[in-house]
Amino acid sequence: MATPKLDDLDYQILNMLSSDARKPYLEIARECNVSGAAIHQRIQKLNSMGVIKGSISLINPVTVGFETCAYVGIFLNDSSKFESVVQHLKELPEVVECYFTTGKYDMFVKLYAHNNDHLLKLIHDKFLQLGLGRTETLITFKEVFKRQIPIRKPEKKK
Repeated sequence: MATPKLDDLDYQILNMLSSDARKPYLEIARECNVSGAAIHQRIQKLNSMGVIKGSISLINPVTVGFETCAYVGIFLNDSSKFESVVQHLKELPEVVECYFTTGKYDMFVKLYAHNNDHLLKLIHDKFLQLGLGRTETLITFKEVFKRQIPIRKPEKKK
């Protein structure tokens, strides 16, 4: 995928939205010294270019009953089954991220479970039914921090 051409205003907008996706367009416009219409058009452009992939409300999983966060490394018996495994994982609402990786694992997923018993049930009743070679699970104790990537205009190549 080609890197889209972004200007200073685009980077200012992205920087503000990355720290607060709900920031009003008019407030962004004031801080950027442009019209609200200009900000609206820029954000539409950033969306259509795939720079902005959406906005979400981040829910604290513990407050809605998901006390265990785990990462599962998946070893496939047959790498041609990747798409089939992905489709089955998409059907599990507890799986929130899935990656095809290099290195030790064929795939790596992040999931949330109500507790360790629920996690064990997911692995035994759902994951192992997919015909996987095996899995390795890492349970997190606590999320220390989470942040967006830094938004800065790249320096020009010399």
